[in-house]
Amino acid sequence: MHDWRIDPREYARHEARRGRRFAFDRLAPSRTALVVIDMVPFFVSGNRYARGIVPNIGALAGALRPAGGTVAWVLPGAPERTPVAEEFYGPATAELYRTSGGTGPLPGRLWPDLDARPSDLFVEKTAPSAFFPGRCPLPDLLEGRGVDTVLITGTVTNVCCESSARDASALGLRVIMVADANAARRDAEHNATLNTVYRSFGDVRPTSDVLALINAPPPP
Repeated sequence: MHDWRIDPREYARHEARRGRRFAFDRLAPSRTALVVIDMVPFFVSGNRYARGIVPNIGALAGALRPAGGTVAWVLPGAPERTPVAEEFYGPATAELYRTSGGTGPLPGRLWPDLDARPSDLFVEKTAPSAFFPGRCPLPDLLEGRGVDTVLITGTVTNVCCESSARDASALGLRVIMVADANAARRDAEHNATLNTVYRSFGDVRPTSDVLALINAPPPP
């Protein structure tokens, strides 16, 4: 697991501004979605951090489903080849990323240790962000379910997960990035994103905190 941390100065900054460390100290499970990004063999098999977050993703899904929430599995789609992508990555690497999500039915493309259920949502994205307009059906599907809070998990922290957190915030959603249910290649990359998200886009909480929020009794 990543050795994650938020700079104490960032905690102090928000505590001075709003009088509390975390923006979202309650959530309504029925209006909450666990968004699991890019947990496919291409990204998980060679990354011990990505393999390490599988139990935490499972615990969050296992708590949110019976509480009436949504579990959404977001997989890489295969966009059209573009000259810009080939110029940026080189043709061979661009094609690897373009086809990284695999083929066949979406549930079968996930990392096999994940406990996906038929009642969950399964979507593809053709941009780094699952919330970029026109590149993934997820925002419309969540809006249709009345979702106002998203729990961002998956891999890699500093690319598709961060992009999704930023765009979800821009759409007006309450964003909680689950610190120990996201994975990057190195601690430094992981923590840079956590500090950016906490500072400007949403809360950053460990799995244990989020489980407590899901399981908290509703307010009187």
